[in-house]
Amino acid sequence: MSSRRPTPLAETINATLADLLERDPKVLLVGEDIGRLGGVFRVTRGLQERFGRERVRDSLLAESTIVGHAIGLSMSGLVPVCEIQFDGFTYPAVNQLVTQAGRIVNRWNGDIGLSLVVRIPSGGGIRGVEHHSESNEALFARVPGISVAYPSTGEDADQILRHAVGMGSPVVIYEPIRLYWRRNVPGRVGGSALPPTSARIVRPGTDVTVATFGAITNDVLAAADALSPSVEIEVVDLRWLAPIDMTTVLESVARTGRLLVVHEATKDVGIGAEVAAAVSERGFDSLKCAIRRLAPERRACPPADFEPGYQIGVDRIKEEVLGMVK
Repeated sequence: MSSRRPTPLAETINATLADLLERDPKVLLVGEDIGRLGGVFRVTRGLQERFGRERVRDSLLAESTIVGHAIGLSMSGLVPVCEIQFDGFTYPAVNQLVTQAGRIVNRWNGDIGLSLVVRIPSGGGIRGVEHHSESNEALFARVPGISVAYPSTGEDADQILRHAVGMGSPVVIYEPIRLYWRRNVPGRVGGSALPPTSARIVRPGTDVTVATFGAITNDVLAAADALSPSVEIEVVDLRWLAPIDMTTVLESVARTGRLLVVHEATKDVGIGAEVAAAVSERGFDSLKCAIRRLAPERRACPPADFEPGYQIGVDRIKEEVLGMVK
């Protein structure tokens, strides 16, 4: 595996946004406190000073206004990249995203494009509680007309963001909060040659396929390292959740015969359910045992002191994998 030191998400996203603003005068940023403050997590720090208030716009404290404003900007030929402060703050903008952004391209039979990117810090691990630690990616993954991505490294975030800006249709990008400034992550294999919408095999293995995405990918990698060589886990980072690259998952399951899906969002009606159903339909003959899903139960993220017990950690992943290879 590569020993190359990963670039933190926040550092890479800041540089990518700066390059996009520099290269294309149609690109602009919109969000709460993203200008002088640089956003809650300082991802956009320094960009307003460099590109001005018209290109890096502080918005009202109203997510519906952020997305609604961005839709209008996009229909006028601009390329807005929005930031929502926390995943749990997205709900006021659901109407704009689902009934407007998700349908405009189809409504106008492709005559009007909608270059719109919505960046959303997501997940737990920062003792944020409730609206500050949610994972609602499945909410938009099922909406026709909206693409959803969830990078777990700075390099993937750069590739996905650049692709999303040029798609001409709405893209929601979830960014794992606890990885924004983290450098000490497990090593991975695989370069950047894959298309941004493809899943990536970040660790090869022979015994169990674990499909995952976001920050918890690192926990899966740590579990894989701990269990090796007695059990070799093949780790598939989905990266792009709508549509999901099922070809890569199915090819992996054909090699290992087992599938575990792990994610931070609650288990019910999540991405894991979709992956499990697709493999059951299209790869059943490859399976040596039942598909398993590992995710929190259906309840809100608890108070900070109880968060470690709520989250899926390395030990629970190891336990689940070992239960599949008995």
